Amino acid sequence: MAVTHADLAPSRRSTDLGSKTGDFIIVLSILFGLSCFILCLMAEATRSQVTWVSTSDGGDGKTNECTYSGSGKVPLLCAAGAFLGLAIGMVVAHVYMVVAVSQSQPPALVTWDPDSPPAKSLTWQAGFFFVATWICFSVGEILLLVGLSVESGHLKDWSTPRPTCLSIRQGLFSAAGVFGLFTAFFCSGLYITALHVQRLLQNQESVQREVAEAAALYSSPPQSPPRRVIAVPNENPIVRESSQSGVTLAEYLAVFNKYSSLV
Repeated sequence: MAVTHADLAPSRRSTDLGSKTGDFIIVLSILFGLSCFILCLMAEATRSQVTWVSTSDGGDGKTNECTYSGSGKVPLLCAAGAFLGLAIGMVVAHVYMVVAVSQSQPPALVTWDPDSPPAKSLTWQAGFFFVATWICFSVGEILLLVGLSVESGHLKDWSTPRPTCLSIRQGLFSAAGVFGLFTAFFCSGLYITALHVQRLLQNQESVQREVAEAAALYSSPPQSPPRRVIAVPNENPIVRESSQSGVTLAEYLAVFNKYSSLV
């Protein structure tokens, strides 16, 4: 069985960017974002609505009272699931990226050149994804907290008329779901940018290593030239340095005639 270069290459660690673990975590965070969006749509469809009715107080005066259309348990559970799912996906993805970048080879903080054009472009790109991810996450979580607080206020006696009723505006849960979906996609964009940065650093390191090896090769002193052995009949071989002047034809014929006459 033939051994390929891929077999000899070191396997990726689970904490490396681009490993199977990293891909699984990013896909999982996207799934959390999609589940948050779906749960927010369900909460929007089942949110409690307020109905106003006019009641008489026994005299000529009339009072307006409100009642809820439901207890709010279903939208409360959906909003709570979306809140926890978005938080888990966000925290897991960012913790993994922090660990992967800090343990990357070569270390990004040491070999990163901020003055090069690719470095500036990737820095702005990573900064945009990072800020956009946290903004979308914060806005989505705040909207879900508002929905949770309102829906949890009438779990009991929701059908009893009351003078004031707090209700959620239409589209609040839907907006939270959209922000949660954007959070997942921006987080995946940040991961792809970090992966691109690591590959760029690895390419720079390989180029620098090749340049250093070439410089060391050409700066080393030249090796001694190989020796040339000339065989002479009935005598030990005569060893001469190839750097000296070669044996002329006249010298060779003189030596050959001398030893042929002796024979």
